[in-house]
Amino acid sequence: MESLTLADFQPYLNQVFSIRLSDGGTYPLELVELQELGGSPESGFRQPFSLMFRNPDKKAYLPQQIYRLEHEQMGALDLFIVPLGPDASGMRYEVIFS
Repeated sequence: MESLTLADFQPYLNQVFSIRLSDGGTYPLELVELQELGGSPESGFRQPFSLMFRNPDKKAYLPQQIYRLEHEQMGALDLFIVPLGPDASGMRYEVIFS
């Protein structure tokens, strides 16, 4: 997890990931934006970055917590996902890597 960078997610931009819910269902999230954060990283640390995801249902909502995010090629990652609220295209979520 500590070795992941923005470049690791670049090939999956505009692709759908899914969250495995506790009831066995899934919740789709499309990776819609990648962004570097802050200035230059300190020596030995990665460049901080954020991932923006969207579910097309504006009323769908997951509270912030750690979820298992799965992708067919990338595999599964346990990430702290924060809801940002809806926009014109659906409910937005953010993941920050520092």
